[in-house]
Parts: sequence; C-alpha cells; structure tokens
Amino acid sequence: MASYLRYITFKRLRNAFRCRLSFILSAFGVEHYRHMPTFLSVEPANWCMLRCPQCPVGQRGAAASAERQTMSEELCRRAFDQAAPTAHTVIFHFQGEPLLNPALPAMIAYAHARKLYTMLSTNAQTLTPALAEQLVGSGLDRIIVSIDGLTQESYAHYRVGGHLDRALDGMRALADCKKQTGCGPEIVLQCLLLRSNEAEWPLFRECYKALGANRLEMKTAQFYDYKEGNPDMPTDLRYARYVRNADGSYRLKQPLRNRCYRLWSGCVVTTDGTVLPCCFDKDHTYRLGNLNGQSLEEIMHSESAKRFRKALLKNRAGIPICTNCSE
Repeated sequence: MASYLRYITFKRLRNAFRCRLSFILSAFGVEHYRHMPTFLSVEPANWCMLRCPQCPVGQRGAAASAERQTMSEELCRRAFDQAAPTAHTVIFHFQGEPLLNPALPAMIAYAHARKLYTMLSTNAQTLTPALAEQLVGSGLDRIIVSIDGLTQESYAHYRVGGHLDRALDGMRALADCKKQTGCGPEIVLQCLLLRSNEAEWPLFRECYKALGANRLEMKTAQFYDYKEGNPDMPTDLRYARYVRNADGSYRLKQPLRNRCYRLWSGCVVTTDGTVLPCCFDKDHTYRLGNLNGQSLEEIMHSESAKRFRKALLKNRAGIPICTNCSE
C-alpha cells in the first residue's frame, strides 16, 4: 500500500475524483466523460510461446507469426508522457507475453521515472536470473507470475507448451534478487481455478511463500465456450464465474448492468499504438483511435469513444466483448 500511495499527486487525485463522479452519473445513463484514464494497459508484445486454450493469441499460434510485433520504446514513452499527469498506474500486459520485448525493462524504468505505479503479468518462461535483475532494477512495483499447477502435468494442462520448472525458477530468481538488493517488486503468484488443479488449491496456499511469492491470488477462469459448460470448470462452482441454470446451461453469476467502471477509468494501448476501450477487446473490434497521429486526450474524447460509451449505457448486452465480462 505504501508503494502505491507514493505515486499519488494532486492532479491524479483530482482526475480520479472526476472519473468516479463520471461513473456515478453513468449509472443514470449519462455519458459524462470529462477526465482522462486513471490507468493504462500497454501491450509490450502481441505473441506468446504458449498455447493456452482460452487465450486468443495462444490459439492463433503459428498462424499469427507474420503479425508478430513489439511496442517501440518511442511509442511507449509517448504514451506515458501523455498519460502521466493524470494517470496513476501502468499495466504491462494485454494479450502477448511481455517478456518477449527486449526493451521491457527500459520501458518500465521510463514509467517509473514518470512516477507511475507499474505492474507486469507474465508466464515467466523466459525469466532468467539476468532478466530478473533488470526487472528489479527497473523500479517495477508489482509482478504477477501465472502458475496454474504444481506438477508438470497439471501446469501444462492449461499452459500448453509451458514448463513448470522455468516458471518456478524465474520466480525464485526474482525473490533472490530482491533479497540481495533489499528492494524490488511485490511478487504475486496467480493461479487460475481449474478442474485440473482443484486438488492442489490447499497446497498453493501452503507453499506460495516458499516458492518466492509475497502474495497468492486464486483467480476464477474465463471461458469463451461456457454456455454448455466446459470441462476445465472447477467441480465446485463457488469458485467459477458461472452458475448452472435449471435447463443445464450456464450463465455469468453477476448480472450484466449497463455501466462499467473499467471502461470509465482506463484503456488499452496495443503494440502498434491502437487504443482500445478495454482488455476484453481481443480482436481490436472497437478501435477508438491510434497514438500514431492522435493524442490520448483526443482519442478518449473522440466521437468513436463517445459512441462506444453511449452504446454500453444503452445496451451493454448488445456489445459482444461485454457479454463474458465479470466487471
């Protein structure tokens, strides 16, 4: 918490207040957007070495090899320069694996220099001791390491093509580097709640600190094909995002209301500078603009952004990317 609070400034606090007020008005169907994003999600790389079954990037696999792209440092700096006066947080993750961008430590360091709280989510397959040292030295505040099984079999059931030992070694390298330097990011071990690892949940709770993490997050899994059920859903649906109907079909537990705080408070910047409304727009369907030619302020207050927000306030269920959202 202390790490988070030190990034607060008067301008950011005022912007956050305006964001909250705007969101409250949206509950009454009013599209009143007079602020700027309080956080950015940026995409360092748009591909991944794994083939996770519920990840669009993983499922595209080799077919997407010609589209592989990393975000340039110049674009990254431009985005942070425009966001820093009013935004508080940068999340280095959208679809691909962030560590595949060689410039990632420098990008994090630049965000840190702009006094932005920095978060990174990774599968840690390429997290070597040398890279761990660079990440710790970059000023990174929080890193989420995704590990969904404590045996190679349970881990690779979802993280297809991944190696458990690499992820564990990477997390330990981070912990060792933190110990040596006396500083570094909060390390979070994140586990998706799946049927394949259901028997291991108690063990996760017992051993996450011994594995090098400071915190454990047990996260419910999203499934694209959930309406008829999915074999990876946990048997205990208390730990799922979905509930079973009387006819045997499934639906989201939470009702889909015509408002969304995530949309009102942030946005996504992809590797090529495209600005998207949120992280559920995996196929770049709702492009609000592009930072290669427009400013972030112009994009967030553009007609395309206003149309999308108004459409959500009118009928969120009519927007495909919103129908499987837990926000």
